[in-house]
Amino acid sequence: MNEKNYCVIMAGGIGSRFWPFSRNNRPKQFLDFFGIGRSLLQMTVDRFRPIIPIENILIVTNVAYKQMILEQIPDLRPEQVLCEPARRNTAPCIGYAIAHIKGDMRKKAGQNVPLTADGAVDWDNELMNANIVVAPSDHLILQEDKFRAAILKGFEFTKKNDCLMTLGMQPTRPETGYGYIQKDASEVTYNGIYKVKTFTEKPDRELAEVFVKSGEFLWNSGIFLWNLRAIRTAYIQYLPEVVEKLKPGEMLMGTDKEEAFMQENFPLCPNISIDYGVMEKAPNVYVQPASFGWSDLGTWGSLYELSDKDPQGNVTLKSEAMYYDSENNVVTLPAGHLAVLKGLNDYIVAEADGVLLICPKSDEQHIRQMVTDAEVRFKGKFN
Repeated sequence: MNEKNYCVIMAGGIGSRFWPFSRNNRPKQFLDFFGIGRSLLQMTVDRFRPIIPIENILIVTNVAYKQMILEQIPDLRPEQVLCEPARRNTAPCIGYAIAHIKGDMRKKAGQNVPLTADGAVDWDNELMNANIVVAPSDHLILQEDKFRAAILKGFEFTKKNDCLMTLGMQPTRPETGYGYIQKDASEVTYNGIYKVKTFTEKPDRELAEVFVKSGEFLWNSGIFLWNLRAIRTAYIQYLPEVVEKLKPGEMLMGTDKEEAFMQENFPLCPNISIDYGVMEKAPNVYVQPASFGWSDLGTWGSLYELSDKDPQGNVTLKSEAMYYDSENNVVTLPAGHLAVLKGLNDYIVAEADGVLLICPKSDEQHIRQMVTDAEVRFKGKFN
């Protein structure tokens, strides 16, 4: 296992689209959706353990979730949980992790890392050439051996090339809820890794059908790979405002002054995604096509698609259910509870912590607004 391989897991979201199952005080990444005794976060960490040293796994999250993470992943040290004092999207989140890894690499190397005249780390030094994979905490991977093989293949590429890479999933349907990546088939490939031609965010149905039919497009998984030098260079070029805010604290990473520095400076970073801030602008972006049973568990609909169904297409999670003239529903209640459905088709029925949601699957895009309305009307009681 390579001690220069790092994993950054982003676990700060609140998962409002899975309300009422997912709540502010216990969002979806901490929940056991499938009744297997492991949360999505635990499954994500388990997935990386065979190829990333546990001491090199960092979890970036909201400060409110730190203790929950340490309870679910007890072999993590507290300093491996990086707490964002404010929500600032994925680019500052990853920027924080980059600063932390830079400090960790220097600490491991001791006094052997040369400095430039102004005291900065010499980025051309081989000791600083860490490989990093960045992944969300709430994805489902069904074929984990294939997933790890894809990550290791990506690391071989990023180890030798100063590039930015993402994993692209082979589309199985014209999905409108995912972003798409167009691979440049005209370029010479590197063992099946392509230069990226275009990014398209969540196309309409007609365009998604064209994308899938062309064979040139992949789903954007939101899983990124790069070496430390390449991503650092990209931030300096495309996100200097993030570098400006976080660079003064690089020498404080891993010390008792880290938290105070981040409390003061992290909220000053712009609210911007890594896709928009870097990936869509940089010329050295590549994509590795992959297929390992991937799903972004972002909605009740995606959970429904992945779950076992009865002959009428109904999905029952955690609880019990009886169906009469009812098809293609997804039902989840607290364990030991029973739902009885009569004449209901294509619905979400979910109950948790005093909230019962009954909503057509086709209208689940309105759940976020329902959460907002409930927060205003009941002053956060059910959020």
